[in-house]
Amino acid sequence: MKKFRARRNMSRIDFKALILSENKHFVLINKPASISVLEDRNDATNILGMARAHYPDMQAAHRLDKETSGVLALAKTPEAYRHLAMQFEARTVVKSYHAVLDGIAQFKNETVALPLFQTAGGKVRVHKGRGKEATTILDTIEVFKKHCLVHCRPVTGRTHQIRVHLQAMGFPITGDHLYGGRSFLLSQVKPDYRLQAYKEERPLMNRIALHAARLEFKDIDGASISVEAPYPKDFKALLSQLRKNR
Repeated sequence: MKKFRARRNMSRIDFKALILSENKHFVLINKPASISVLEDRNDATNILGMARAHYPDMQAAHRLDKETSGVLALAKTPEAYRHLAMQFEARTVVKSYHAVLDGIAQFKNETVALPLFQTAGGKVRVHKGRGKEATTILDTIEVFKKHCLVHCRPVTGRTHQIRVHLQAMGFPITGDHLYGGRSFLLSQVKPDYRLQAYKEERPLMNRIALHAARLEFKDIDGASISVEAPYPKDFKALLSQLRKNR
């Protein structure tokens, strides 16, 4: 039963409709939230599996967390994969994320350099003794009543880097329960909010409020590739409510 459900869910997603940009070396897509990039033992639905139905040799040049939406680069050939992997290793790829945070942060070209250590359970924490170098640059884009929209540029690419660095700064990402974030409820910002009797208020966004907004790197011939991913519906709805109830 579980296998049938996974295949059915995969068939609902049109991989071609996710494509933002494509050439003979790379495909860049706007990855939906709640879908793993690689195969997940708990869910057969994954981006790479869908991609290989169209391009058998496709490889994921990098990863996004399952609950994170936005730009994802896929390599069509081994040569393209190695070419982009080297750029990630050299830290020349420009990665831009947008995140909604709990609290009002006034970041202005703020550099967070805190070493990160991944525990056996998969959770990441700041650890100056055992952690690996990790750097993120932060800029506040917009401020709301109890939240803010922030541009995050990770220089390094550690697991959960943005999430843990923001938690360490005292501003966890909205909806990121693993690292101290709270669910966004309309009642938090809307004074006249009324809930129907015997009903429990549900979060407006059922995931972490993090979106990979832009990715920039060099193609094999040296030309610059720069792609932006529009916000998905849930992220736009969250920002709309924050702006209405500023």
